Amino acid sequence: MLSFIVIACKEESKKDTPKEETKKEEVKKEDTFPKALKEVLTKHGGIDAWRKASFVSYKVNGQEHTTELSSRKALITAEKYSLGYDGKEAWVSQKDSTAFKGNPDFYYNLYFYFYAMPFVLADDGIVYSETKAIEFEGVTYPGIKISYNANVGASPDDNYYVFYHPETKQMAWLGYSVTYNSKKPTDKFNIIRYNDWENVNGFLLPKSLTWYKKDDNGMPSEPAREPTQFSSALVSQAPLADTFFEKPTNQ
Repeated sequence: MLSFIVIACKEESKKDTPKEETKKEEVKKEDTFPKALKEVLTKHGGIDAWRKASFVSYKVNGQEHTTELSSRKALITAEKYSLGYDGKEAWVSQKDSTAFKGNPDFYYNLYFYFYAMPFVLADDGIVYSETKAIEFEGVTYPGIKISYNANVGASPDDNYYVFYHPETKQMAWLGYSVTYNSKKPTDKFNIIRYNDWENVNGFLLPKSLTWYKKDDNGMPSEPAREPTQFSSALVSQAPLADTFFEKPTNQ
């Protein structure tokens, strides 16, 4: 009888012991951008490292810009005004109504898209395709066309064209079209030269950008104006408080 009880208890114990839970491995999102863009991203610091960063900040045209990378919340501070995007809407705060005359919805991430190249070209909702290479000073730069799925962002009909050095894989030019105001797709695009880079916390980011004119064949010919300069750049993993991007309550 004693032996029967002991055996029964052991069997019951086995039934009551929960099976060891199988550890669920995190499924990493598979990127679908082309090999050429992967090489460009790697050259500039790597998309995996970029995705671990919290925010980027820099100064341009007398303004200080800060953008949270995951949410694209933004804050721009200038001498006479500040504006930003709090995750829901763009806002402007100014004592003088003439200090900022632009459209905050259009402006709050305008420089961010130029500055955060080529990493913004790995966003969700992007469609990649081939495009004609451009030539400048004896070098042929291969290109990748970037377009967007419908209803992605405020201007889904915008197109970008990234051109890179064939040997170093470093980004060299950016073509872009703007459809925010017209809301109509276009094959015409402006072109910017990216030939002045600096290492910012392990990432190769632009120190200046130069808009170029194009010749009759659509190839870059000469600078259209003086370079746009960036300074005091920072890429950080430190989180920012949500209140950082909110409109000041005293104005």
